[in-house]
Amino acid sequence: MNLKRNAALISAAAISAMLLTACGSDSNIEAASGTTAATCEGKSPLTGEGSSAQQNAMYNFTSVYAGMCSGKAVEYTTSGSGNGRTQFVAGLVDFAGSDSAIKEEQAAAAAERCQGNPAWNLPLVFGPVAIAYNLDGVDNLVVTPELAARIFTGQITTWNDPAIAAVNEGVSLPSTAIIPVYRSDSSGTSDNFQRFLSASAPQAWTLDHSSDWAGGVGEGANGSSGVAQAVAATPGSITYVEKGFAEQENLGTADVDFGNGPVELSSETAGTAIDTAEFSGEGNDLVIDIDALYASDVENSYPLVLATYEIVCSKGYDADTSAAVKSFLLSAANEGQQGLEQAGYVPLPESFKERLVTAIDAIA
Repeated sequence: MNLKRNAALISAAAISAMLLTACGSDSNIEAASGTTAATCEGKSPLTGEGSSAQQNAMYNFTSVYAGMCSGKAVEYTTSGSGNGRTQFVAGLVDFAGSDSAIKEEQAAAAAERCQGNPAWNLPLVFGPVAIAYNLDGVDNLVVTPELAARIFTGQITTWNDPAIAAVNEGVSLPSTAIIPVYRSDSSGTSDNFQRFLSASAPQAWTLDHSSDWAGGVGEGANGSSGVAQAVAATPGSITYVEKGFAEQENLGTADVDFGNGPVELSSETAGTAIDTAEFSGEGNDLVIDIDALYASDVENSYPLVLATYEIVCSKGYDADTSAAVKSFLLSAANEGQQGLEQAGYVPLPESFKERLVTAIDAIA
């Protein structure tokens, strides 16, 4: 099923009252110790577009920012990471939200848009990716990366397949057909999930990874909310989707055996994995070495996480835009982290936050 594209526009001024109440914030929020608060300077509205995986985080960021900076608005359209990067490169929005770093030819085009200066990838929050399913009577399911790869390429087609039963001893698995649901839009979540399968199950997943899904079987749906809703409506289905969206639809989430026994997806197990993350970008371009993270088998860690980036010009904005970008990102990196765990994300570790704030301050 290909669900119709439904872009959502988030305006900080319009939703601030509701969301500030929800996340327990007020207009006098103070920045975390050792970090820099928003300046509330620059133009309004600031515009962004892209990742639907960060949609709920952006609700949080924009509402908190509106509470801190009266009269300032941030308008963010959720249309998928690929669309966000395209709109940023074209100069149609001030920043892009993306679950994959901008790279290669598109990075070169972004540098032209930034008046000859490189674009930076700045991660604001990490989102654990659930392997979410709808299987009546099965509340506890274990999968391995190899099983996931075989399911999403159509090599395993029924829930009572012996390979699934072997890692789910004592669980009554029905003969229901498995219906994989994948992102039909250009998606950083698809890119990251395929990279995870390639890194952790290279013999079972031999396909290339990109923002477009390569599995070849199943049904497509648009956006993170779209795939979660599709699975909720389709018995026997399974998808890859950010934790918060799986929780919103009350989907089952599989424990994943990365090599040291089944690991439950939680903020704690995802945080353990994030603590091991290293950077592959240079200087203030904070690109996570995601392949190394995905290949990790640290005990009691859940490395299937994606880094949510905001892609910005390092230089080349006009003064009002530069000031607004810096002000909003500083707020998101500090006060905006409050409430993220309740929305299904893992807030930034303090040491990482310090490096992020240094990069934001360097935007010229």
